[in-house]
Amino acid sequence: MAFDTLILDGVVVDGTGAPGFKADVGIAGGLIEAVGNLADSEAARRIDASGHVVCPGFIDMHTHSDVTLIDDPGGESKAHQGVTTEVTGNCSYSPFPAGAVGPEGLQDALGGTLISKAKWEWQDLDGWANALEGNGVSVNVAAQVGNSPLRVAVGATADRPVTEDELAEMKRLAAEAVEQGAFSLSTGLSVAPSCYASTDEVVELCKAISHYDGAFYVTHARVLPGLHIKNIEEAVEIGRRAGVPVQYSHMAITERFLYGRGQEKVEVIDRARAEGLDVTYDMYPYTAAGAGISQTVPLWIQEGGVDAYVERLKDPALRERARSEMIEGREGGEPPLWDKWVIGNVGSEENRGVIGMSLQDVADERGVDPAEATLQLVEEERDEVAAVAHNRVEGDVRFFMAHPQAMFGSDGRAVSPNGLYAKFQPHPRFYGTYPRVLGRYVREQPAVLSLESAIYKMTGFPARRMGFERRGRVAEGLAADLVVFDPDTVIDNATFENPHQYPDGIPHVFVNGDAVISDGAHTGARPGRVLRRGSS
Repeated sequence: MAFDTLILDGVVVDGTGAPGFKADVGIAGGLIEAVGNLADSEAARRIDASGHVVCPGFIDMHTHSDVTLIDDPGGESKAHQGVTTEVTGNCSYSPFPAGAVGPEGLQDALGGTLISKAKWEWQDLDGWANALEGNGVSVNVAAQVGNSPLRVAVGATADRPVTEDELAEMKRLAAEAVEQGAFSLSTGLSVAPSCYASTDEVVELCKAISHYDGAFYVTHARVLPGLHIKNIEEAVEIGRRAGVPVQYSHMAITERFLYGRGQEKVEVIDRARAEGLDVTYDMYPYTAAGAGISQTVPLWIQEGGVDAYVERLKDPALRERARSEMIEGREGGEPPLWDKWVIGNVGSEENRGVIGMSLQDVADERGVDPAEATLQLVEEERDEVAAVAHNRVEGDVRFFMAHPQAMFGSDGRAVSPNGLYAKFQPHPRFYGTYPRVLGRYVREQPAVLSLESAIYKMTGFPARRMGFERRGRVAEGLAADLVVFDPDTVIDNATFENPHQYPDGIPHVFVNGDAVISDGAHTGARPGRVLRRGSS
């Protein structure tokens, strides 16, 4: 038969973890039509992949590209990495459902986190998906529904239990989102307002979606003093009580006195799996996190949304109490290392100059202590300030990466270096996560993973968690989401100081059979789709 594209003479690493093998791959009609010796076949385009690996497109298990792809539909920062599917709605933040507050109210509440120039005009997942696909997008998107919009939708933004009526409406909205195609329910139990949810509340929400095939629970767990084990145990408890699988987000150790104790954390997962609960986790290959600066601010002062938060800061007594707690360590935890929190983006032009400065630098420039400087930025920017926090060690990164239940999630966003984030200094994971693994942790020594294992953790494993029956593997009849890369040269180039840098060694990326990256350049094609639970 004649193919649209023939990828010839590459080493196919098929996403199952099996050893690579020499083969050609033929693409037609958006599908992988054949894998084998196809050199004599006709094709509209032929790609010489000798010396290269051909593998499934990478599935980024943990992203926040929910609305950045409306502003930057090319998703260049991810497409150039070989990412063909973005899993969104993590850490409790999804741009739906709006419920009674409506789209404008939801954007007011969550727009400081889900940053976009676009006006939200949708009410639910269907409306959001139509907006995304109507504009066109270069990569696939798979959505999860967040706990935060559910709370915002019913007006439960304060630190209190939800009422029976509020919980009933949240359960209805969660089920509606899953019926429309959301894959899971996500929480962000250390960020407002999801952090105000009790274990019982989350269990009830998960029960509301538990009868849908493949639905699961994903959590950014409670990051508070003394909870480094209990927060995983809480996730396991929720999964058991609700009868759903569990995905634990961005596994790491950020408490300085706990560095090197990763075994204690994964033992909770190993025990739960031995007892029959399906628990897995994702992580990224960096020793720094990305977070809003409000993660240094006590949760009690953030209650009720941005307006209430900023208004509360005007009370001298409350402000002093918050500042004192920040200096001592939020909720009794470790005091922040203010010089390790580096501003990545702000909402206003007036404060653009603080980008690239640490909170300590800002404090020194303003002649105040770092806690006060942080609160000033929160006020001035209405909490639209993100930072890179250098708070991990390499040994823990390598340990968590190697565990059998680890898969990869960048915790980044699909953006363009000339688009929405052009003037920002985001975490380099936006541009470098996957080539960093392949170059620094597979090829360079001491290696952490084999090539086949790394690709499995990027493709087949997340596809299994998401229930993608037609993606995540190189096999006949599956969607032609494919990456061609050079295993000898693939490497990340994005740095903390200069993050808007594409990687080397990834010349070709296909999404649903169309070339999105060709000979190292973005084609402008927008073949991506919003994938939906049960039909992806």
